[in-house]
Amino acid sequence: MQTREKAIMRTGAVGIGVNVALSTMKAIFGFIAGSVAIIMDAVNNLTDALSSVITILGVKLAKKKPDAKHPYGHGRVEYFSAMIVAVIVITAGISALVEAIKSMIKPSVPDYSVITFVMIAVAVVAKIVLSFYVKRMGNLYNSDALIASGKDAAFDALLSSSTILAGIVAIAFKVSIEGYVGALISFFITKAGIEMLFSSASDVLGKRANSETARAIKECVGEIDGVLGVYDLLIHNYGPESAIASVHVEIPSTLSANEIHVLTRKAQEKVFEKFHIFLTVGIYSIDQSYANEIKKINESACSHEGVLGTHGFYVNEEKKTVFMDVVIDFTVKNKKELLSELIASFAEILPGYSFFINFDANYTD
Repeated sequence: MQTREKAIMRTGAVGIGVNVALSTMKAIFGFIAGSVAIIMDAVNNLTDALSSVITILGVKLAKKKPDAKHPYGHGRVEYFSAMIVAVIVITAGISALVEAIKSMIKPSVPDYSVITFVMIAVAVVAKIVLSFYVKRMGNLYNSDALIASGKDAAFDALLSSSTILAGIVAIAFKVSIEGYVGALISFFITKAGIEMLFSSASDVLGKRANSETARAIKECVGEIDGVLGVYDLLIHNYGPESAIASVHVEIPSTLSANEIHVLTRKAQEKVFEKFHIFLTVGIYSIDQSYANEIKKINESACSHEGVLGTHGFYVNEEKKTVFMDVVIDFTVKNKKELLSELIASFAEILPGYSFFINFDANYTD
């Protein structure tokens, strides 16, 4: 069992133990005091324990080895487990809101005691400590499910704190504000759950790779002798610990097949060693005798709105044709119009040549 799996499972086990203990304690004192807020808080702690169970199961399933149906492994299961945790948080928030509205319609003043206040205070401290611990472990081991659970624990501490406020008001003024306080807290809990859900869904859909990682990979490959430029980096995420990437490198057209083979192998080895990402490498052969024209064409292209750069410049002198890629932003709407403008401007730099332009998107940085 790997260190990451052990750490996440241990953190989940701590969460289960703390939440079950707090839920039991709150349920007992909630019934004694006749407090709807405390009883709902106890139910919320049970859902947190369930969240930790789901996190542990998610990690276990994610570690399953690749098979014929899932050759890239099962790492994305962790994202689904984080989504389930988010749904549990949303459900808890909505349930709390329903009970809060009931309490507002039919308010009753709970019978708080000193022991009840001490119990709630202990629960608040325990939840704050648990929140910091779980979020720290989630960030350390790149676990969305743990991060979601840590945020949920922080809101639970806030929810428990609100019951102290409601108790003080009940004792001092003989008025119940539990419903109003509960409604306010339930709003924030539900909002946090929705944000967690969208974040996890974004991972499943395939969100843009971390810009710092993308730049670091390009720099790593660009340091290899013979590489003139690094482009078209694509990173496919198959889980927090599993990614496959592809890239194109510009190399001098004078390199032999053996030299290209050594170069691409070196790129794969460096990236895997540093980032633990399997990289496939494509080649753009560049005739450096056109260096001046390439520079002018790139400057001309970048003067157009939405154009981020050019690469893959290949000239067929016999047929007077130029093949190249132009990287454009996702904001570009009229590609046909942009294509016409680019061809016209490029023809002024290389008169008599036909241009075949492929539009690329900026997938990483």
